[in-house]
This record gives sequence, structure tokens and C-alpha cells, in this order.
Amino acid sequence: MSAQTRAVARAALFGLLSWVIPFVVSFGLFPLKKTNAALFSTLMYLVVLVTAGALLNFYFRKRAVSVREAALVGAAWLAINLICDYPMFAFGPMKMTPIGYYSEIGLVYLTYPIFAVMAARMAA
Repeated sequence: MSAQTRAVARAALFGLLSWVIPFVVSFGLFPLKKTNAALFSTLMYLVVLVTAGALLNFYFRKRAVSVREAALVGAAWLAINLICDYPMFAFGPMKMTPIGYYSEIGLVYLTYPIFAVMAARMAA
């Protein structure tokens, strides 16, 4: 397996984790959505932010951080999150309109590329 193939596989695995971790946490916090939707949204955003920081730290562990690679990884994680969400929010039990989805959930995933690029710029 070449180094580039390993990097792509590693980015994909961490991208999947960037979706799974907040998804699992959301189950524990979901009852809060009915009683305090704003707090639920804030907590979920913080979960995504902490997940981004932790996964980027592990992804770039023991090697140089490049802004270009961080941008590519962040964009890949954004795409992975949107793709993983699509079946659930387009057809599944939590069906939403596209406007509802992006205003409530989808835009939060922009955290991954923005955080990745900003952190990489600070590390460079």
C-alpha cells in the first residue's frame, strides 16, 4: 500500500469517525432537544468542534501539518458527513426539507474544513 493510499484511507476512516462520534453523542442529548432546543444545538456544535480538534490532532500526529492537506481533509470530512446524513434526513425517520437540514445541521459541518485550515495555518 502506497503512502498516498494510506493517507486517503486514514482520512476516510477519520472522516467516518467525525460523523459517528457526534451521531452517537446526539442520542444521549436528544431528549434535551424537546425541552431546550437551543441548548441541544449549542452542545452538538461543541461536540462537533471538539471532535474536529481531536481527530485532526490524531490525523496529523507525528508529522508535519500542511495547509493544503488540512483543507483537503476538512473538505473530505464535510462531504463524508453530508453523505452519511443524507439517507436519514432525506428519507428516514428524521426527514427534513433541504433548507431545514442545512439551517439546523448541515452548516455545522463546515466546522471541519474551516477548523482544519485555521489550525494548520497556526501550526505552520
